Amino acid sequence: MNTILRKSILGVAGLAFTGGVFAGPVAAHAADTTHTKPVSVSVQGDKLIPHGVQGEQSRIDLNDEQIKNVKAIIAATKKAGMDERAAVVSIATALQESKLENLGHLGDRNDHDSQGLFQQRPSSGWGTVEQITDPEYSTTAFLKGLKQVDGWQDMPLTKAAQTVQVSAYPDHYAQWEQQAADLVAQHWNS
Repeated sequence: MNTILRKSILGVAGLAFTGGVFAGPVAAHAADTTHTKPVSVSVQGDKLIPHGVQGEQSRIDLNDEQIKNVKAIIAATKKAGMDERAAVVSIATALQESKLENLGHLGDRNDHDSQGLFQQRPSSGWGTVEQITDPEYSTTAFLKGLKQVDGWQDMPLTKAAQTVQVSAYPDHYAQWEQQAADLVAQHWNS
């Protein structure tokens, strides 16, 4: 075989392999509902993931109702005069607390009287059941708490979320940072 033709074929094969290596995980990641390895550098920009993600990341497929709740969180964040980073923290928190489902009373499966997107509790002063199951109200209440956390913009997402939420599982918020950033990037200007 002629040397030029052989180098051309090997070059195309190398590009195809390289493209598969880089495109394969991205395509697989889009449908992945399991943990993935942490990303060390933000591809979203410094407002969405300013320090890279912490730990393994989780991802779930969202239905229309969950996307509607994402958009409600973003709208409430804008209305509160806060930026994309606040929306990322809010969405990651709601992903952990409710998988972005506006949960009502779940009987024995409830954590005390926690309800809504953020699993806020009427007995802890978050508002009435009607209020905390309203996505705009519950997001605004969460953001009000976030604003009171000194330096929240510069701390790891899980620490900012935990300071507001006071969860029994403080590190679990971190696993949703990449998906939350992707959702904010996708819906912030829509």
